[in-house]
Amino acid sequence: MAGAGDDMRALFRAGVRAVLEAWPALQIAVENGFGGVHSLEKAEWLGGAVEDYFIRNADLELNEVEDFLGELMTNEFDTVVEDGSLPQQLQTMFYHFERGDGAALREMASHITQRKCRSTATALKTARETNEDEDDGGSVEEMEVSATNDGAATDGVCSQPEPSVPESQTIKEEDIVEDGWTIVRRKK
Repeated sequence: MAGAGDDMRALFRAGVRAVLEAWPALQIAVENGFGGVHSLEKAEWLGGAVEDYFIRNADLELNEVEDFLGELMTNEFDTVVEDGSLPQQLQTMFYHFERGDGAALREMASHITQRKCRSTATALKTARETNEDEDDGGSVEEMEVSATNDGAATDGVCSQPEPSVPESQTIKEEDIVEDGWTIVRRKK
């Protein structure tokens, strides 16, 4: 039976990581380095800390989870988070973990990952449409959001649309100088 408990804990861990990876407040904090140079490592640590918090504390109330997450985000990322969306998902996952409902944990993690992939595809499409609409010769900044799916949360695959690279932006061999630097040329 210990193997089943370990499997459930692994499912819960994967679910917690899926929720945190899809949480916009944490992703913005990591992408912008709010936690310093080790923001990514802090985000990975946060998953384990949240998992341990649930395992060590029985019958948590929603406000306790919000306070815990708020304190971690403030201390580690200098970020005040008040959206309240994350704790409910985590508590629901923990409820299924306590009941031994692995199928529900897998389904929740899969749903969260799929929703994250859809938002990624939408962000890419919007960036490309904006790029096409602005043919005024000015500079256009394209934002590309990438989804990471390490397979821990689900067995599904998050397919990324391939970015289209215009021919004028390809690097030519004559643009690479001896010391490894690349010459960047202005569009004509």
